[in-house]
Amino acid sequence: MKQHLVFASLALLSVTQLGADWTQFRGSDANGISAEKLPVKFDISDGTNIAWTVDLPGRGLSGPIVIGDRVYLTASSGFRQDRLHVLCINAQTGATIWHRQFLATGRTMSHPKMCNATPQPASDGERIFAFFSSNDLICLDLDGNLQWYRGLTHDFPNASNSLGMASSPVVVGNQVVVQVENASESFATAMDVETGEQTWKIDRPVGNNWTSPTVLSGRTPDEKFVVLQSGENLIGYNPQTGQEVWKHSAECATIPSATVVGDMLYVPSQGLTALRYIPDSDAPEVVWQEQRLGPSTPSPIVYDGRVYTTNRAGVLRAGDAANGDMLWQLRLKGPFSGTPVIADGKMYLFSEKGLAQVVDLTGKKGKLVHSAEFVDTILCTPAAANGALYVRSDEHLWKITEKK
Repeated sequence: MKQHLVFASLALLSVTQLGADWTQFRGSDANGISAEKLPVKFDISDGTNIAWTVDLPGRGLSGPIVIGDRVYLTASSGFRQDRLHVLCINAQTGATIWHRQFLATGRTMSHPKMCNATPQPASDGERIFAFFSSNDLICLDLDGNLQWYRGLTHDFPNASNSLGMASSPVVVGNQVVVQVENASESFATAMDVETGEQTWKIDRPVGNNWTSPTVLSGRTPDEKFVVLQSGENLIGYNPQTGQEVWKHSAECATIPSATVVGDMLYVPSQGLTALRYIPDSDAPEVVWQEQRLGPSTPSPIVYDGRVYTTNRAGVLRAGDAANGDMLWQLRLKGPFSGTPVIADGKMYLFSEKGLAQVVDLTGKKGKLVHSAEFVDTILCTPAAANGALYVRSDEHLWKITEKK
């Protein structure tokens, strides 16, 4: 059932990521939107707009992050996927600045499609927080010096699942929050970014869950909520205390994550549900619901008043972000695992089989304007910063940018 309600948040539906850095899963604002202008055409076969290619030391579904002129990413290697890698790459040259290796302290088993380096790292601009499926959380400074290390399996020995964990960390003020949900010992916890000491820990619904936390701003710039999604509900917590502030009591997807735009949340629930945060209320307002906009693995993305999702058949669908009305759909070559990136009216999608597809979103309907074959399986969400798109596979990291 679709609910149509008028709301005053339309001006917030066209957003761009502030700043050039890309500091976490789906970018610094966790919305998949970049203010960059990226090349529309690129090709690894002849090097068109490929600045460099870096060989990687192990597997990884985790996308890169970008801080200044450095690219950071994780990988895992070894027969048991128990060797953990954190790398820093020079964004200009592709040269490795530093490479740190650690041994996993928790369980490293996963589905063959996944690996230990599935969660995307995050940064507060001073530190790198590298989280792995083995529930190892490693904090390094930007020069690769170890600040602290938390092997969460030591504290919570039953927290794992046989398919592998995928939730990426999020930084909220002076806290780094991780969501560790599984069929045994499910919880979320926050650590002080400087010391790694646990600030709070809360029990979470028991059940395998691969979604990532996101952040919703409240009435003031200092009021923020860390939003956790599960198969049972969507809850906003105080990031300093872990106290529950509001709840949306409905089943949600356990793979694609909610997207926040201003006071709106676009949640993979009953297809796709648009919620509006109401100050001092214990529940957000349901604005609309649309079954046909339900996403598969990639998270929804909102741009210029439209919400975009991809389904299991590889169909890109566009809906009106204000009321959920279906606007158009475009069949692409999927399937897709990584959430796409939108920059300058173009959507950049990479299929699991390594096919890059660029869709122009500026017309009445989406139009495929470029495609390029990459030779590797690509499961990550790319990063966009400083006029470049960074995408990784198990074996390679590519920088795509206009060659001068």
